Amino acid sequence: MILSLQCRRLNYSLGLLYCVILVSCVPQKHSFTIAAAANTHYVMRELIDRYEEQGGVKAHLVVGSSGQLTAQIIQGAPYDLFFSADMRYPQVLSSNELTEGELTTYAKGYLVLWSMVVDSISEIKSLAGPLIEQIAIANPQTAPYGRAAQQALQYFNLLPDLEHKLVFGESISQTNQFILSEAADVGFTAKSVILSKGIQGKGYWMEVPTESYAAIEQAFVVLKTGHQPQASIDFVKFLRSDLGTSILRKYGYDTYTNDADRPIDNL
Repeated sequence: MILSLQCRRLNYSLGLLYCVILVSCVPQKHSFTIAAAANTHYVMRELIDRYEEQGGVKAHLVVGSSGQLTAQIIQGAPYDLFFSADMRYPQVLSSNELTEGELTTYAKGYLVLWSMVVDSISEIKSLAGPLIEQIAIANPQTAPYGRAAQQALQYFNLLPDLEHKLVFGESISQTNQFILSEAADVGFTAKSVILSKGIQGKGYWMEVPTESYAAIEQAFVVLKTGHQPQASIDFVKFLRSDLGTSILRKYGYDTYTNDADRPIDNL
């Protein structure tokens, strides 16, 4: 009898816990969700804060590599907006009929070398030196900035000699952790990261020559999987406002003003 009562109490507790977890995972009526490539983590957080300060709907931010987020969206993740680090992944979602309207290029990002260990970084060819044992890059298969890093190494004919030094992060976020923790001597990351509050001024960095990798054109799409289409449109309008573009530029992105008057209300 006592055992039966304890079992009923345990089942009730587990059921209650399941309900709490389920409710926490369901998007709230007055909020929407932005899925964003890891290179935009810091700038997107500031954009969201300023958007909400102006009365915008509360936004939840989910960060990951562009490839990982694309896979989640295809599997049904209820995101409203997707900000990719390239144009390829939004095109994949469009071809799967998961987007509303056309994809829009909103920024151009830049690749940098960054280190907490090396006293100075003057040229990319120094990576072949004996003092550098581990080089962090994001997974080129799922992270556009990792793909750009791989292209840069190939451009300078360094990839074959450096393959044994490479340490791969699942995204730029994990790559940054490798660099900050000094688990890697140096790493490739986004310029937006080293210009962000809390990171700026840490370590040493240099811009990777832009001729060595394909331009990192970043695009966004509004998703059919979302629940707040109007909130998505309002956030996009804020992003393309003078304040939104000034925030993007503060983090080292080039912005595209030629699309500023493009209508988006028909999404």
